[in-house]
Amino acid sequence: MSPLPNFMADRWGRREMLPPGKGRIYWHVLFRAHPEVRAIASEAHRRLDGISGLDPVPYEWLHLTILVVGLTDEIPEEQISALIAEARKRLTDVQPATVTLGRVLYHPEAIALEARPAQALMPMLDAVRTATRTATGRAGILGTNPWIPHITVAYSSAEQPAEPVIAALGRHLPDCEVAIDHISLVVQDGPEYLWDWHPLAGIPFGASPSNSLSG
Repeated sequence: MSPLPNFMADRWGRREMLPPGKGRIYWHVLFRAHPEVRAIASEAHRRLDGISGLDPVPYEWLHLTILVVGLTDEIPEEQISALIAEARKRLTDVQPATVTLGRVLYHPEAIALEARPAQALMPMLDAVRTATRTATGRAGILGTNPWIPHITVAYSSAEQPAEPVIAALGRHLPDCEVAIDHISLVVQDGPEYLWDWHPLAGIPFGASPSNSLSG
């Protein structure tokens, strides 16, 4: 997401969208129970208010993508069950981590807040990658390469100069510390812009397998 883009692009127009009924499976950290994340995202949305061609991420689905597992029609239910069980086991040895949000990252298709330091989240990433490989035979796909953990606050839905967007939001918001102690396996069904998300399981860190949460 660096250097700064000169132009924003239409994310939805330049990507091939899945049809309804077909989904993609992700490991996400969800932030519905984190008012501090909603607050910093709200400040970003406030600063960007009035600029057309930007789609704010719904507060319910503010997220940090950890790993793309694969498509729903490629991974049978028994592998999903095995994946959840394997992740529960691997995450018992992972401790909660605290990251700082504040630095703004710009991409032609999106605006995000970097989660720093990335190293704090590596044990979580390593655990779900190992679980994914063990249960499905797939390595999974990182959202960015190299991996830059981030929380997207808005997606670009139009072709337009980036300078007014950058000028409105700036390069940094007031720092916000977030404790991450939980990860979710989520199906994103159909076109991305519909936000038809379905959490399959939520798994806390450092907990016994019986303490896994749904959703």
